[in-house]
Amino acid sequence: MDKLEIEFAQIIKEQKDTIYTVCYMFSKDAEEVNDLFQEILVNLWKGFPSFRGQSQIKTWVWKVSLNTCISFDRKKRSRTHTIPLNININLYTDNDKDSLQIKQLYERVNRLGLFDRAIVLLWLENLSYEEIGAIVGISAKNVSVRLYRIKEELKKMSNQ
Repeated sequence: MDKLEIEFAQIIKEQKDTIYTVCYMFSKDAEEVNDLFQEILVNLWKGFPSFRGQSQIKTWVWKVSLNTCISFDRKKRSRTHTIPLNININLYTDNDKDSLQIKQLYERVNRLGLFDRAIVLLWLENLSYEEIGAIVGISAKNVSVRLYRIKEELKKMSNQ
C-alpha cells in the first residue's frame, strides 16, 4: 500500500461509526446499509486526493456520507418498486423502555424531510451548530432556527 492508501484506511477506521450512523438513518435494511457504506467509501476515495483540509476530516466525511445517502434515496424513489424478502427474524428487537423510546424517536425523525433529518442526525451526534452548518451548507444561526422548528414538529408528532 502506498502512503495515500494507508492514510485513507486510517481515516475510514476512525470514521467508520459516523458512516454507519448515516447509513442506518437512511435505511434499516442490512443489505442496503452495506450498499450505502460501499458507495460512501467509493465517493470518499474519489474525493480524497482533492481534500484540501479546509474543514475537519470528520466534517468532510459527514458531508460526503449525507450527500451519498441523499442521492441514493432520490435514485431509489425514482426506481420501480420492488418487494423485499421478509425472513420474519428481527435481530435488533429490544423491548426495554430505553430501546422503545429510541425507536420512537427514530421513527419520528424518519418522518421528517431529508434535510431536516440530516440536521437532527448531526445534532444527535453532538456536532456544533457551526459544524452542522458547514456540512449542510447553511449558517450556524439558520441551524439554530431549523433545530427549534424541528423540535417543535417532533413534539407535535409525540402528541398525536
